[in-house]
Amino acid sequence: MNALKIAATGMSAQQMRVDVIANNIANMSTTAYQPRVAEFADLIYQQYQTPGSLTSQTGSVVPAGIQIGMGVRPTTVSMEIVQGALSETGGDLDLAVNGRGFFEIIQADGESAFTRDGKFYRDADGLMVNSDGLSLADQITIPTDASRVTISPDGEVVAYFNNVPRGQTVGNISLNVFANTKGLEALGGNLYRETEASGSPINGTAGSDGIGVMRQGYLEDSGVDVVEEISELIEAQRGYELNSKIITAADEMYSATTRIR
Repeated sequence: MNALKIAATGMSAQQMRVDVIANNIANMSTTAYQPRVAEFADLIYQQYQTPGSLTSQTGSVVPAGIQIGMGVRPTTVSMEIVQGALSETGGDLDLAVNGRGFFEIIQADGESAFTRDGKFYRDADGLMVNSDGLSLADQITIPTDASRVTISPDGEVVAYFNNVPRGQTVGNISLNVFANTKGLEALGGNLYRETEASGSPINGTAGSDGIGVMRQGYLEDSGVDVVEEISELIEAQRGYELNSKIITAADEMYSATTRIR
């Protein structure tokens, strides 16, 4: 009887599913968060009688056979690529991407990372940085005496000064896309890193080649659908309970076997 082992794999799978759902719900207010989904596959089968084999009694072909599955295993925990709703903030340096693009950020070790979190600030030198003080790869520096800043949908950054009617272009913010966005490695802090699976970043100008456009004064909301996550949680909980009942039933059957004299 393999029921104990099979049910154990089922409980482990549902536990992982609950962990993923819990992380999604925890990030329901995280800017530009992409929800995750756990995916599973069945394990190898014990072939007691292969479909299409010949029976020993009559020599006829077996139409279905006897194949007993050995449980379930996790295959991936992948991102669901969704466009979050855009919420207006009014901040000069708040940027939302409406489309596929990612901002490129330079980490403390000099390596590139990518994010859809467009909450930016000015540091003491006027450099545009994220909440952790990491700068954009485009190295946009806003003069400290600028009274306001505008950022166009294609990423042009223009600074305006008191008593000067025309603005001064101080740089352009580019966006990056990937052949396989689900292949990015999550680093935390709303950052991702390219991998062999994601492919190299394709840098371009916002608004071209389907990269997406920027919206100044907006931030992208989390892509988590709370109602869907709660229904998934209930389903995972019931699946866990059912697998535990199988373990209980198998244990009782083993107990009955040991009482046989």
